[in-house]
Amino acid sequence: MLADLTAGAVQDAERRALSRPLSVVERDAAQRSAARDARAALAPTDHVKIIAEVKRASPSRGALAEIADPALQASLYEQGGASAISVLTEERRFGGSLADLEAVTARVSLPVLRKDFIATPYQVFEARAAGADLALLIVAGLERKTLFELHELILQLGMTPLVETHSAEELEVAIDLGADLIGVNARNLHTLELDRDLFGRLADRIPDSAVKIAESAVLTPEDVTRYREAGADVVLIGEALVTGDAVATLQSFLAAGAAPTARGGAR
Repeated sequence: MLADLTAGAVQDAERRALSRPLSVVERDAAQRSAARDARAALAPTDHVKIIAEVKRASPSRGALAEIADPALQASLYEQGGASAISVLTEERRFGGSLADLEAVTARVSLPVLRKDFIATPYQVFEARAAGADLALLIVAGLERKTLFELHELILQLGMTPLVETHSAEELEVAIDLGADLIGVNARNLHTLELDRDLFGRLADRIPDSAVKIAESAVLTPEDVTRYREAGADVVLIGEALVTGDAVATLQSFLAAGAAPTARGGAR
């Protein structure tokens, strides 16, 4: 599944490059104002922060929400207290687009993540040209040399890489990379199965110098509390926010992510 998703994303980028060559995308990226400081926005505090995702569909769940106006959806997330916004730009299985990313970056003041299956420099330049402040790199989908090169390019363009892992071995690669933002995705992108305890098993291995981000398996406030207790600094949430009242759901998740003392004593 991951190989197919990555290959499809690269093919779509190659198609776009026929009408918008790399030189044009590089120029547009250079003309963008400086990227927002995502590392500062997601820095650890006494409560879990949330990256709220604009997500129409997924391979595991199919269609989730129409989201006719992704910028409006993102503005609701900002209103509800999110610390950053994630925008799915993969077209084939997630129903996203670069137009969604551009619309969101133009509307909100929060850092915005391009979430896609990025495997080429062209896609990185596209992300910056569209206004992205962060770009996702999935360790499982990239050769080590490519991963290191794309990580360096993202930094050179002033963005922040979010390096996603799914195992102890992949986590070691992210640590060797010197990643500031390390995500642990509970969903295995090869099989689409969920391992709800994966973050808890890996969290202690993530250096304190890195922001610890838990991804997937969040449908209720209790899921956020579980991640907080396992050591998450940030939780990335998509499905639960697009299938209900975005502001109310987000605020309930933020309350669940507060430390016990901040809620008036331990449970």
